[in-house]
Amino acid sequence: MKTNRALRTPGGLSLRVDVRAVTVVVLLLVVALAASVVLIGTGDFPIPPADVLRSLVGNGNAGQEFIINELRLPRVLVGLLVGASLGLGGALFQAISRNPLGSPDVLGLGQGAAVGALIVIVLMSGSAAQVTVGALLGGLATGIAIYLLAWRRGVHGYRLVLVGIGVSAMLTALNNYLLTRSDLTDAARAVVWITGSLDGRDWDQVWPLLGLCVVLVPLVLAHARKLRIMEMGDDVSYALGVRVERVRMVLLVAAVLLTATATAAAGPISFVALTAPQLARRLTRSPGPNLLASLCMGATLLVTADWISQRAFGADQLPVGVVTGVLGGVYLLWLLVIERKAGRI
Repeated sequence: MKTNRALRTPGGLSLRVDVRAVTVVVLLLVVALAASVVLIGTGDFPIPPADVLRSLVGNGNAGQEFIINELRLPRVLVGLLVGASLGLGGALFQAISRNPLGSPDVLGLGQGAAVGALIVIVLMSGSAAQVTVGALLGGLATGIAIYLLAWRRGVHGYRLVLVGIGVSAMLTALNNYLLTRSDLTDAARAVVWITGSLDGRDWDQVWPLLGLCVVLVPLVLAHARKLRIMEMGDDVSYALGVRVERVRMVLLVAAVLLTATATAAAGPISFVALTAPQLARRLTRSPGPNLLASLCMGATLLVTADWISQRAFGADQLPVGVVTGVLGGVYLLWLLVIERKAGRI
């Protein structure tokens, strides 16, 4: 079965379309939107999906519209945007490092954001807005530090991963030290944030994420072809006219911003950035970074995990970071078994 199809535009240009990849992206969008509608209707006051849709277009009753628009819709939008940002950021890191372990979880960006948040919580007793700013600054500072430490006449993928693992270990130790310095109230608040949660998210978290995605997603997708060429190696890329270091710098900055902002909004939610690109690649069966599919996969994973966190354990709701951690761990174990059977490890 052919998965690529050539389309000819009125101007005579030929455009090759991967039918399977496009189909996967459309299906992931449908699943993400359907899960979002179900999630909006989930809670102590359940709302049927049909009523949710009517309220979203302004035809519901006043009570339902208040619950949906003010209490539940912002949380779902934050989940979609955070998942999309983590999925896209993870795909960028893995493509640039040419390593499936080159994700923000492994490189220490989540731990860096956690350090910034813990400093505000433990040492300053800061507000929620100040914690968000601290996490964003911590993630950005960690990304800059990793890049500078990994630089040696350019940034090699394996060197980037190794430096990130070392930085992650040091930041984890610093996080543990900060927790030992905190009192009981601040420690409980810090642990909930470190776990990763969408509870209490409102429109104040939606707008910064949405603005960043509106700017960065088109920028990243515009560099998708160059990124695919770069996977063949720096020498080949230079020969084909790609300014490797410039493109790598732009995409790394975009990946750090996406990851740091998502972490600042919801905490360091684990495994989404690591697994979303891998699952997207397996579904599309397409070479290259699969940026758009990874973005949609990340959004789908996070809203689905949030629904599981609210409904799968009865009255006891779990932070979504716990669910993604369990699902991600199961996926990695499964992947390990598959790779071992294939003789690749």
